[in-house]
Amino acid sequence: MDIKQIAKDTAKMLQSYLTYQAVRTVSAQINETNPYVAAWLHRFSTKEKIQDGEAYIEELFREKPELALRIMTVRQHLAEEVTEFLPEMVSTGIVQANMEHRRQHLERITQLDLSNPSIQEEQQSVSDSSSDEISSENS
Repeated sequence: MDIKQIAKDTAKMLQSYLTYQAVRTVSAQINETNPYVAAWLHRFSTKEKIQDGEAYIEELFREKPELALRIMTVRQHLAEEVTEFLPEMVSTGIVQANMEHRRQHLERITQLDLSNPSIQEEQQSVSDSSSDEISSENS
C-alpha cells in the first residue's frame, strides 16, 4: 500500500470536486446577472470535462479566461474554508459509517430465517448435539 500515492490521488479528486463546487457557485451567481453566460457555462461544464478539474480549468481558460479566473478564486476560497475541518470530519464519518455497516451486517447474520424450516432444523440439531456433549462431559 503506497500511502503517498493514495494521498496524491485523494488530493487530486478533492481538487476536482472543489472545482465542481466552484463552478456551481459561480454559475448560480452569474445566472442572476447574466443568464446567457450561465447557460453557456452549464453547457460547457459537462460531467466528462469537469471530472479532471485541472484539465477543465485549462480548457476554460482557452474559451473564457475571465470565468476560469473567477472559478479558480472561488475554488481557492472553498479549499481554504473546507480543509480546516476536513481531516476530522472524514475520520469521524468513516468511523461512524463503518460502525453502522457492521451493525447492519451483524443484524443480518443473526436474524433467524423463519420462512426456511431446514435452517431451523439444522440450528436445532446443532443446538441439541451441543447440549448432549455438555451433558456427557458433566457425567
